Formats: sequence, structure tokens, C-alpha cells
Amino acid sequence: MKPFKWLSIMIFSLVLLVGCSYGGDKSSEKEGQGEANNSESSPQEGGKVSIPIVADPTFNPWHPNAFAESNLINRVLFSGLTKPGKDLLPAPDLATDWETSQDGLEWTFNLRDDVLWHDGEKFTAEDVVYTFNEITLNKELGANNASYFKDVKEVELVDEYTVKFLLESPVAALPAYLGFNTEIMPKHIFEGKDPWELTSFNKESPIGTGAFKLKKYTSGQSVVLERNDDYYGDKALLDEVEYKVLPDANTHIAQILSGELSIFSLDDLASIDRIEAADNVEVYARDTTRFFWLILNQEIEEFQDKTLRQAILHSIDRQNIIDTVLKGYGTIADAGIAPALQEYYTDDVKRYDYDPEKAKELLAEAGWTDSDGDGIVDKDGEPLAIDFSIGIQGDLEAVAQMVQQYLVEVGIDVKLNTLEWNTMIQDVVVDRNYEMTLNWWRYPADPDLTAYMHSENVKGNNIPGYQNKELDELLDAGAQVADIEERKEIYKETQELMAEELPYLFLWYPQEAQVRINELKGVPELAFGDALHYINEWYIEK
Repeated sequence: MKPFKWLSIMIFSLVLLVGCSYGGDKSSEKEGQGEANNSESSPQEGGKVSIPIVADPTFNPWHPNAFAESNLINRVLFSGLTKPGKDLLPAPDLATDWETSQDGLEWTFNLRDDVLWHDGEKFTAEDVVYTFNEITLNKELGANNASYFKDVKEVELVDEYTVKFLLESPVAALPAYLGFNTEIMPKHIFEGKDPWELTSFNKESPIGTGAFKLKKYTSGQSVVLERNDDYYGDKALLDEVEYKVLPDANTHIAQILSGELSIFSLDDLASIDRIEAADNVEVYARDTTRFFWLILNQEIEEFQDKTLRQAILHSIDRQNIIDTVLKGYGTIADAGIAPALQEYYTDDVKRYDYDPEKAKELLAEAGWTDSDGDGIVDKDGEPLAIDFSIGIQGDLEAVAQMVQQYLVEVGIDVKLNTLEWNTMIQDVVVDRNYEMTLNWWRYPADPDLTAYMHSENVKGNNIPGYQNKELDELLDAGAQVADIEERKEIYKETQELMAEELPYLFLWYPQEAQVRINELKGVPELAFGDALHYINEWYIEK
């Protein structure tokens, strides 16, 4: 796989860079107040919302350079076959319904026949076939998120409003994948052209099918969208959606407090108290399909010892980090499937409470003891020294400093290397030149974590390079079984194995801190990125 594809996969998978938000009783109280306020008024037309983005966007969800700042806009400009439902299960969008064959190798999607592109052209099945066969499945292009469709052989045109996905092996999560930054592109504009070089579309004048269309784009300043009166769904209530290019997170906070911004996800919770104290702003807790992790490079032999990995996890007071850096807004993770996926999540797995003495016992069991009394454990005369590389983003540095201190306290010599974000991507993700790192994954609303833990993806999103035949078999089974009850059993066993083996050292499941002005109503109880699929329901209370 080409390096730029590595970059796109990592950045895309870290979609919507957000921090962790309210948890426990405080969360429930705050959230209840907010939703009660939403019910006090009837939806009203007019007005606009302003949303911050950190850089100029790329108006093409499949483009290798379409990162978080682009996703926030592309979800509004374009439509996918499905979208996350308000229960996080796949819901209809451009597709009205779908069904799979008995062997799971064919998925048939019936499409809406009342959709127009923003330029007035009709949307048809040919747009879907073009998007997948010519962009997504073209391995030479390295499209964003193409890895989710690695088992798709081709998409077949059945008739003007029906398509069929033909698979190499069953993919139970296909409807979920089709609603996760995989929007459909217009064939009549892209056909015969390089989809990455079409600057007139990707960087200037995009044509989508969404509830809003481009009104004005000023590079380095803003993107203004206006209501699409020909939208196939319920017509949007807002007149405009403005995306303001604001790289500095402190500016986001200042402008939400002054009313110049309307809504965003808070990266760094250090300013949460200041926001909570404001009269015109609320913060809402939103569960997400994410987990934070610490990983050890499995290409290094000593890190292949799960006892060492278990010792390290026992060394870290995760609850204290949640209470201090995350302001209590997260829950300890024991595996990769987040509580947001209520159908599949279980906490009945091996736990790693903070226990420095237990950590030292496990280190000794793995052969690491402080033989010379210098405070650092060693084996065969070599100290246990680890280079800890992290990218500077949100609260990652503050978390990493606490992790470093905890590991030092049990005798591990940890050197913390803070890197500029793109440098981290190159070193850790592309070159795999690291020993230990800390980050997170966000994934579609489905428990299939094959992309992050399967042996076949050690050159992909399996950043630790972990390989385990038993885990592979469970992941394969879960990915292929469509029956929910059967999948539940498979993923319960999968989580038990994850917790025992620790392919990732699971840290916590964060909640999103969704900050928004009191006048903004109609936002569903979803994470910010998912709520954008319902932006036609948002309104300003006047």
C-alpha cells in the first residue's frame, strides 16, 4: 500500500478529533436539561449556524486529503446510501431499503427515485456504480476508507434505481460502512477525469445531493452553504450553514462564548469549567464508537510478551487520568467495542485495576527485575527502556505525561517524544518507526474491528502489528454472520480474548463534549459528526 494511503486511512479513522465529555450523574442531569429545552419550542425557519473547522476542506469524501475538517462539510453537502440512525443502527438515506442473499455474498440496495444533484441532474444507480467501481475499488487511487470495502468485488447495475454489491466473502457490517464518510459522487461530473485532480470540484464548486449546497467559499476564511430547496428529504429549516476556518482551539472557545459560533466538539477539556459557567452555552455528553489506546510495537520481540503488556496496564491509574485530564468524562475500557454499541458491548471480561504492586509482580514474572537497585527493571543486564512517541493534539500530551510517570514509578524507563501531528503520522503510521504510542480509534457503528486487529491488516490500521490466529478467526466469524444473536455471542468471546491478550492496551471509552449555544435546537442526541446527517432538522429558536 502506498504511503499516502496509510496517511488517509489513519486520519480518516481518527475522524472528528474530539475530547471526552460528561459522564455519570452530572452528564444525565445536564443532558436532560438540554433536551427539555429543545422541546419547549416548535421548529422555526430561518437563521444560520456557524461551525469551526481547522483548515481548508477538500470537497470529496473519498479524496486522500479529506480529513476531519472536510468530513464536517461533506456529510452535509453529499449523501450516502445509508446514514447512522438515531439509534446508531444503519438508516436509509439515498437507499430506501436493502437485503442480503442467503449466503451473504450479495447485497441489493433499492434507491430513491426523487433525488436531484445540486446542478439539477437526476441521481441514479449509475452514480453509485461509478463511485464504487471507479473510485473506491480502484486500488491505484488509494481512496479514503477503501479498506472497508476490500471484500467487495464490484457493484452491479440492476436497473435505474437498484444496485447490487457482489462480495468475495460476507460483510455483515456493509450497511454501517456505507453510512460512514462514504458518500456518493456525481458520475456526470467525474467520469473520464482523475477524481483527485478535479480541482474545480474538490476545491472550488462541489455538487452534491445533501440538504445544503455551496453558496460561497473563501480559502482560509470560510465555507458558506445555503439551503437546498430541492432536497429529497424534509427541507432544511436553517437558511445557511457557515464553516469558519479557525486553526486555534482557543478561538473556538472565545467565539462560542461570544455567540459567533454555534456548535462544535471540544478537543481539550481544560476550558470546560469556563464554558459550563457561561449562560448562553450548554455542553452535552454524547457516546461515541471510540476507544483510546496505548500500544507497543509488536515487531519488537520483548513487547510480544502479553505479561509485560498486562503489567503496563496495571501500572496506569486510568480512573485518575479520566478524573483529572478528562474531567471525569469517560469510562475505563477493557476491550475495543464501545458501550455505545449496546447490543454487543460487555464488561464481563478480564479487568486491570490500578495496582503498582501487581504490575511489579507481572514484570518479575516476565523476567524484568531491578537487579542493580537503580530503580529501573532489567533483564539479562538490559534495562527496560521505552521510547514513547505521541502527536501533539488535544489532550494527548497531558495524558502521555501521566502515563510516563506511572510507568517510571514501577521501574520502566520511559522517554517521552512529542511530535507535530503530521510527523507522528509519518513515523508511527507510515514508517512504523516507534516503540510505544498513544492515540484512539473512531469507527462505524458496528462491532467489526477487523481493520484494527486482524493479522491481515498489519500493514494497514493494525498499527501495533498484533497477530493472533484465534482472534483472527473470531473477527472473521463476526464479520460474516448476519444474525444479531449469533454475532453477540461471537463478539462477547472476542472481547474476552482482547482483554486477555491486549493487542491494544485499552485505556477508556470517551464521551464527546458537544458544545452548543442555547438557541440552537433540533440537534439529535448523537455525537456531533453523526448529528450532521440530520442538519435539516436543526433550527434557531428566536
